[in-house]
Amino acid sequence: MTDIPRRAVSRTAKLAALPLGFAGRTVLGMGKRVTGLASDVISAEIQQRTAEQLFSVLGQLKGGAMKFGQALSVFEAALPEEIAAPYRQALTKLQEAAPPLPVASVHKVLAEQLGPDWRDLFVEFNDVPAAAASIGQVHRARWREPGFDESGAPNSRDVAVKIQYPGAGDALLADLKQLSRLGGMFRAIQPGLDVKPLLAELRERITEELDYELEAESQRTFAAAYADDPEIFIPEVVNASPRVLVTEWVTGTPLADIIREGTEEDRDEAGRLMATLHLSAPQRAGLLHADPHPGNFRLLPDGRLGVIDFGAVARMPEGTPEPIGRIAAMALRGDADEVVAGLRSEGFIGSAEEIDAEGVLDFIRPMLEPIAADGFRFTRAWLRGEAGRLASPRSPTYQLSRQLNLPPSYLLIHRVTLGSIGVLCQLEAKAPYRSILERWLPGFAPVA
Repeated sequence: MTDIPRRAVSRTAKLAALPLGFAGRTVLGMGKRVTGLASDVISAEIQQRTAEQLFSVLGQLKGGAMKFGQALSVFEAALPEEIAAPYRQALTKLQEAAPPLPVASVHKVLAEQLGPDWRDLFVEFNDVPAAAASIGQVHRARWREPGFDESGAPNSRDVAVKIQYPGAGDALLADLKQLSRLGGMFRAIQPGLDVKPLLAELRERITEELDYELEAESQRTFAAAYADDPEIFIPEVVNASPRVLVTEWVTGTPLADIIREGTEEDRDEAGRLMATLHLSAPQRAGLLHADPHPGNFRLLPDGRLGVIDFGAVARMPEGTPEPIGRIAAMALRGDADEVVAGLRSEGFIGSAEEIDAEGVLDFIRPMLEPIAADGFRFTRAWLRGEAGRLASPRSPTYQLSRQLNLPPSYLLIHRVTLGSIGVLCQLEAKAPYRSILERWLPGFAPVA
């Protein structure tokens, strides 16, 4: 058996073991229930053991498993504290770390993508990766620029060289196929968390994320839209090929570090800048940065938010859909009938569905608390409260949610918004979010 098939079998075995372990813990729970142990204790014990095994396995894999782990990790703030606390550090590592590609493999990819004389393009190239992600790893280097300086040394600048793992596409497809079978496990960790739309969305964008030339095009569009912006920094694309992307190096404090040990001032400012990027990009660039996990952001020494990794974007040439802002504004005003009419026209409610308008308003209003006033502090406690309210089968909110639909055209916007909120809650950031919406969200600002 060659190394590649052996690694594939190992990957599949690790993923396949997850539901088996979950089944065993479920049986354990049933046995304890028979002996009279309280059901909430059993549930917590099963959740914690499941989380431990899940994050451990995801952390060992590249491809779709790690990408899904990164997406899941931004929702860490919604997990019960007794589950989230032991794994917070592991989740943070999952966002920015993975086993490195061998040096010989790195050089082979560079030769294939940049040509046999690829070394001539660089003054320096560090073989030790500076960061790793789901489908590639990043090396720091100095790109050779035209001319020489006063001392006779070649002109150069610091760059990030993102190199795609060989076979990343096949690994991504295989991992996502395996992960699609694990819905029961994720429900055990957080009841009500539906992973199927997330997995379907990831599958649909595999081709785009594997094409670094397409990513370069998106990054150039963002860079042009935010050129000389005082708050948002997008690094320049230096060179691009299908599996190697060279961009300007970004020096700053990773958002994961700010979450873990940043000052309140830094956390608040990072949250404000993230919200500004999320809400302004569709209007300014016609694109939405669709991968809002902390590993993709840096707080620069000059106070700007540095943004990296544009492999996952939503193309929104018309900007954010106007009904989002208009319906949110109507909900804040308490216009229940108008809210239902707006949701029905957009496909969130079936055309023939009978629904309690006041109940819909009660369902929506707590979610809009962050923009009900101009200042709001996102917290883990707030997110856990909302997750519990929406996920409890005994609550009226849960029953009503079963009557609502998420139109496919809103799926990515919904997922990115939830992911951004998850990061804001990890930051526990306070900012004038309502003012940001009034500036950038169509339909939300009061009509003069």
